[in-house]
Amino acid sequence: MYTKSRQEKQLMRRLRQADVPHYAPQIASRRRSPAGRIRVTYQPLFASYVFVCGDDEARYQSVCTDCVRQASPIEDVEQFVTDLRQIQSLINMDVPLTIEARIEPGEMVRVKSGVFAGYEGVVLKRTQETRLLVCVRFMEQGVSVKLDDCQLLPLGKVDSRPIDGRD
Repeated sequence: MYTKSRQEKQLMRRLRQADVPHYAPQIASRRRSPAGRIRVTYQPLFASYVFVCGDDEARYQSVCTDCVRQASPIEDVEQFVTDLRQIQSLINMDVPLTIEARIEPGEMVRVKSGVFAGYEGVVLKRTQETRLLVCVRFMEQGVSVKLDDCQLLPLGKVDSRPIDGRD
């Protein structure tokens, strides 16, 4: 579900009340208040997206919450679930993640050593660092984590077309 602006948590509350299975990865954001206390808030990893697992009735209940802007079916459910599991695994590791809004063309790799061994993604080169992008192809969004080049095994170039196949 693509939600109205900043309505992800409201939609999740309403789906929870209606017993509609859903998922929206969130990451902790720690900030110091003016009084000096550390405040922890949880922000959606993918702005405006909440994923609903269900049939037409679940979709109908979601749309009736008045929080949804658009309901989009997912064609490759298996790949989508694999992508989300990789992202949830990274969140569970509690490593610093950078939200990446768009997939950029680059080298497809598999991490061959370290705590991220087995993860696949696209390499992003940033100033003086290499980052592995782990994405949800359906949305062309993901997260990146800093790695050393020696940890990566090249798998080939990524097609320059948008990952979801749209032109």
